Amino acid sequence: MGDLPTTFDKPVHIAVIGGTGLGQLEGYEPIAVLNPITPWGPPASPISILSHNGTYIAFLARHGLHHQFAPHEVPNRASIAALRHIGVRCVIAFTAVGSLREEIKPMDFVVPHQVIDRTKGIRPFTFFEGGVVGHVGFADPFDAGLAQVVKKCAEHLDGEGVVLHEKGTVICMEGPMFSTRAESHMYRSWGGDVINMSTLPEAKLAREAELAYQSICMATDYDCWHSFEDVNVEMVGKYMRANSQNAKRLVGAVLDQLSKLEHSDLVMAKHLEGYAQGGLKFMTKPEGRDPEAMKRIEYLFPDAWKS
Repeated sequence: MGDLPTTFDKPVHIAVIGGTGLGQLEGYEPIAVLNPITPWGPPASPISILSHNGTYIAFLARHGLHHQFAPHEVPNRASIAALRHIGVRCVIAFTAVGSLREEIKPMDFVVPHQVIDRTKGIRPFTFFEGGVVGHVGFADPFDAGLAQVVKKCAEHLDGEGVVLHEKGTVICMEGPMFSTRAESHMYRSWGGDVINMSTLPEAKLAREAELAYQSICMATDYDCWHSFEDVNVEMVGKYMRANSQNAKRLVGAVLDQLSKLEHSDLVMAKHLEGYAQGGLKFMTKPEGRDPEAMKRIEYLFPDAWKS
C-alpha cells in the first residue's frame, strides 16, 4: 500500500464500504490510496482506489484497517464526506448481522429495505448542524434501484451457495455488547428481521450527502432469541470465515454489474440530486448561517450556497 500514489485526479463513482467479514476486495488492481482530511476529520480507513473492468472502485474499511473502531467510534461523517468528495455517488455497504427470523439462516444474505434506529444518540449522525439546519426525507432508507441490482446478481449465483432474502428490516442497536434475550424477543415483535450495530448513522449520512446507498447483510448468528445457542464472537467469526467466499462473489458480481452502469442515472444518483441541498437554503435564513458550518457543507456540495 505504501508504494501506491496518494493522489488520484479522476472521479470515482462507485464505492464499497466493507464491514465485519469483508475487510478488503481481492482480485482488483490497486491504483491509489487516498486519505483525505475532511472537515469532520479523516475517514475510518484510507480509501483504496481499485480498477475493475475499466471502472474505478473505492473501498473503505468501516471499522479501520485493523478493526480498531467500535461501532459507536466509527467516524461515519468523515467516511461518507470523503467518499462524496472524491466523486462517489453510489455505495454498496456490507455488514454482518444477527438473524431475528428462523428462515434467515446463518450464512444467508439479506437485502434490507427498512431500518429501526436503536442507537442512543452518542454517535454524530448529521452534517446539518452548528448554524446550518437541513431536514432530509428518510422514509425509504435504502436505494430500490441498487437493491434490484443486488437481487439480480444473487439470482445468477443461486445454486452456488448464495441464499438471498429480498427484503428485511434491520434493527440497528448501539453495541458493542449484544442484545439481552428480552430485547431480542422485543425486536422480533417489532417486525425486525436482522440486527447489527453499523447501518446507522451511515445510511442517514449517505442520504444527506445525496448518495445512492444499499446494504448487503450477511447473517452470522441467530442473536440470542433462538433456543439452541447464544451469540458470541467465536460463532460470528466461524460463520464469517465459512461464508467469506460467497460474500466476495456476491459483492464482486454486484460490482461487475454496476461497472457496466457506471454513467447511468442510477450509479450517478441522479434521483437524489438536490435532495438535501434544497432544504438547506429553505430552513436557515442567510443571516442565521454560521460561516464555518457553511464551509463544511461546501466540502460536500461546492455549489451549495450559489443562488
